[in-house]
Amino acid sequence: MGKAVIHFLQDTLSKELEPFAIYSVEGKEYRIKAGYFFRNFEEGQRVNIIYELSQPAKGAVYNFWGYWITWGETLFSLFLMTALYKISHAVTKNPSPESLVEQMEFKPAKRRKYED
Repeated sequence: MGKAVIHFLQDTLSKELEPFAIYSVEGKEYRIKAGYFFRNFEEGQRVNIIYELSQPAKGAVYNFWGYWITWGETLFSLFLMTALYKISHAVTKNPSPESLVEQMEFKPAKRRKYED
């Protein structure tokens, strides 16, 4: 883990100014894209960088949003929760008549609070 400084540079593909984290390891300078949804940086801001010692060029800005939780994971989780809700609703929506009668006739047995 190391420190980096945010600088806004022109991206070679999009030709727009984007935040890059610039850091150095053993005298060699590296730069990685730091922009991500709902993450705002200011020029000169210092951030934490995480990288493998064997491959320092493959670093990432160490931040909860964008490193631990990503946009794709969030969308997949919402999709999965919606699908599971729909499945559970479909399974329990129309119980059979026998099941309804059994539920109406059910009387829980009286039990003592503490068994001896």
